Amino acid sequence: MLFIFSGLIKINDPLGFSYKLEEYFEVFHITFLNGFSVVIAVVLCSLEIILGFALLIGVRPVKVAWGLLLLIIFFAFLTFYSAYFKVVQTCGCFGDAIPLTPWQSFSKDLILLLMILVLFFNRQKIKPLFVPKTGDKLLIAATIVSVLIGLYTYNFLPVIDFLPYKIGANILDEMKIPPGAQPDQYELTYHLKNKKNGATKVMTNTDYLKSNIWKDNNWEVVGEPESRFVKSGFTPKIRDLAIQDAQGTDYTKELLSNPFYNLVIVAYDLNHTDEEAINRLNALAVNLTENFNIRTILITSNSAKYAEAFSKQHHLLSEIFYADEVPLKTIVRANPGILLMKNGVVINKWHYHSIPKYDVLVKKYFQQQ
Repeated sequence: MLFIFSGLIKINDPLGFSYKLEEYFEVFHITFLNGFSVVIAVVLCSLEIILGFALLIGVRPVKVAWGLLLLIIFFAFLTFYSAYFKVVQTCGCFGDAIPLTPWQSFSKDLILLLMILVLFFNRQKIKPLFVPKTGDKLLIAATIVSVLIGLYTYNFLPVIDFLPYKIGANILDEMKIPPGAQPDQYELTYHLKNKKNGATKVMTNTDYLKSNIWKDNNWEVVGEPESRFVKSGFTPKIRDLAIQDAQGTDYTKELLSNPFYNLVIVAYDLNHTDEEAINRLNALAVNLTENFNIRTILITSNSAKYAEAFSKQHHLLSEIFYADEVPLKTIVRANPGILLMKNGVVINKWHYHSIPKYDVLVKKYFQQQ
């Protein structure tokens, strides 16, 4: 069941999982696979679901046991490598639904490995719930359903949005640190040397202050203090979003505080965006601006020079703003994607494959203003 759950969580957001795979590709210097990351993501997620379902109904137990064993060894290797070498710091095992640290992920994989080993050594004893022909048909059906879910969520956004920019979220609130919240705690280590006798000491910042050794002019700090992470403090759900204009002026608060309906087009990479969708969004923006004075902005991570040339080429009405690629990929799993916002709240969001028609938007939102 855990494999089915894990697979369903990830296949709910195959594009997000593909971003995680690309991080691993970079670590292992196999970035030539980046172009296949979405396909690999859908295949891996589907495989988890298919193998989990096959085990549940007992179909083809020997092959399924081998498949589960190889899959968990593969995942355990990745999570151990991430944890030990501190590279990919969130494994994506359960997508954004249940964030795990690398060591937590590795521990989970070790437990699963032990359980799968028990199954593996007893694979001949697994009894099917159905006759072979029925079992195979159910397995084929599970395969088709898994792949179709992956294709749907890739083309029309996740069915369940676990990201902080989901519909109904107040982005400004998600960025706030409440009063009295504890920040991350770090410990400093000082290397001290006595100028008179050459004696040395190593002390933490706490001991350094308590001992009052800093008052003794005979002791001096040698080199830079070493910082060690001790304890996690409060971390806002959104901490990396900064929206700027071409001159670098921060417009984050102003744009997100807009008390009126406004459209936000997110195209994290204009080099690979769907230009036909951009043209449709531009026509929608023109109509909404002319009839309802709706403000439309486009946010991208491209350079200002490229974005301005792109805007000129497509005669874009939207104001152009800039942000880092990482939060833009998180805001909406599409390139481009569109958000309808008001007072910093995400009223709705769409993939470019499901851009709403002008009449639908007017009837549902703007006639009520």
